Amino acid sequence: MPKQTNYNVGIYVRLSKDDERLGESVSIENQKMILSKYVAEQGWNTYEIYVDDGFSGTDFNRPAVTRLLEDAKTGKINLIIVKDLSRFGRNYIQIGQYIDYIFPTYNIRFIALNDNVDTANKDTSAMDMMPIVNLFNEWHSASTSKKIRTVIEANAKAGKYRTTFAPYGYVKGTDEKKLPVVDEPAASVVRRIFEMRSQGISPRHIADILNAENIPTPADYFSNKHPKSVNNSKIHLWYAEAIRRIVNNPTYLGHLVQLRTTTVSYKNHKVINRSEEEMAVIHNTHEPIVSQEIWDKCREVEASVSQGKRDKHGEIMPLSGLMYCADCGDKMRLGWNNTTAGSKKKPRKYLRHNYQCGAYSRFGKFYCTSHHIKMKDINAIVLTDIRSMSALVVENEDFARQQFLSKKERINSHQLAEEQRQLREDKFRLSELETLIPSIYEDKVLGKIPEDVCVNLLEKYQAEQRELSEKVENLEARLNSVKRDENDVDEFIKRLKKYTDMQELTREMCLELIEYITVDEYAADRPRDIHIYYKLLDKPLPDKRRLDVKKNEENA
Repeated sequence: MPKQTNYNVGIYVRLSKDDERLGESVSIENQKMILSKYVAEQGWNTYEIYVDDGFSGTDFNRPAVTRLLEDAKTGKINLIIVKDLSRFGRNYIQIGQYIDYIFPTYNIRFIALNDNVDTANKDTSAMDMMPIVNLFNEWHSASTSKKIRTVIEANAKAGKYRTTFAPYGYVKGTDEKKLPVVDEPAASVVRRIFEMRSQGISPRHIADILNAENIPTPADYFSNKHPKSVNNSKIHLWYAEAIRRIVNNPTYLGHLVQLRTTTVSYKNHKVINRSEEEMAVIHNTHEPIVSQEIWDKCREVEASVSQGKRDKHGEIMPLSGLMYCADCGDKMRLGWNNTTAGSKKKPRKYLRHNYQCGAYSRFGKFYCTSHHIKMKDINAIVLTDIRSMSALVVENEDFARQQFLSKKERINSHQLAEEQRQLREDKFRLSELETLIPSIYEDKVLGKIPEDVCVNLLEKYQAEQRELSEKVENLEARLNSVKRDENDVDEFIKRLKKYTDMQELTREMCLELIEYITVDEYAADRPRDIHIYYKLLDKPLPDKRRLDVKKNEENA
């Protein structure tokens, strides 16, 4: 390419938050002044000054540098000048790619003034030293990042609140640790959100309720309270994810849980979640907005097999999502249809809701049968069972406790026997592998098996050995911890007492008491089996595949 003689210059200046402590010498204004003066002295034309203020040099996804490079590639500028190499960036691999490959491809001259780097003069000692300078600049970023992380972690573990803004419902305090202080108008909304979620109302439905009542979103509430603040929100509406963030934030319990996220590295700023062991948790640091009881109820709702689906009228039926087909394991799907009178449909109060197997709804009789049951019938069955247990508790609480404990003990005993059998089998197989693995080596040495067969067998047996060792360790830990837990029974009785006089089944009641329900297919010649599995008493359902596996094993 022909050598450039007339230059349209792109001046690039950058200042990160870490650089601010270095003083005026690296300030944006100082960089602009030095570079503009130099360009004028050379008689060149300044096309534009590109500014990235508050951006790290390890990341090249900066607004101004992206625009600078685009203008260079399109020919708007043909010379890029920076105060020093660290201003352009602190990633020595990417800087090398730009200076050695990209800039020459587009016939772009590059100058780092204080480092005496000028790509128009490649035979200088400064150009020879450039890779080392870039490497040192990156090392500086790595070292600074490590120091900052250390300070942040120390402050978090010391209970200093290190967020810019407190979560909705709080404001940052003025004390030394800046601990959250309750902001009552917003706190009352937070309490209501937790209350609704604890009753099984979905985040989407909660958001709809708040929007219908014109309650300001957290961003709008903050901007109304601080008129000079910038509100970047474009849609001024509550949405489900905002509700989820609130009901999963332990700050509302009065605890500081910090260091919940980090970045991949000082060069890769992708945010990732930390493990619980890596978080800094300090309990009872400030006034809670919600009680532990409400928090726990929300956790139960979140962990429930049912997240609740609204029907076409916006309602969540009491047992929605809690019912499973006893044969294929799929969830029962709620449907509805109108009763008719002549040619006109009756009012909505005559709608008949019913449940049927979800797999049957999707695939028909080739996969499963309908397992159809009317909603009013299953609601009545469940309500009757709950009320009978409540009556037993009211009549003789001690007797009821013993009955519940016996039931829990029977379930644990069955589970214990299954896990003990599995443990014996796994240990026996481990002992076999301990004999097989050395014998493979011996057969290889004696020439009884080829080397590739030996390698394949060893990899297979060693992988199985690792898997079984981990499984045995988990089973032993589980068996050591299995015991009759009276606290669970006492908690179940406490919950039952709340619903002694209930005349109809409610969503909150079902989510508090029921783990899941299985429904057998209806047949005229035999009783229909409907099993209600209660929380705290019955073995919980790991996931809906449990019943799928059972059916597959039977079919095999």
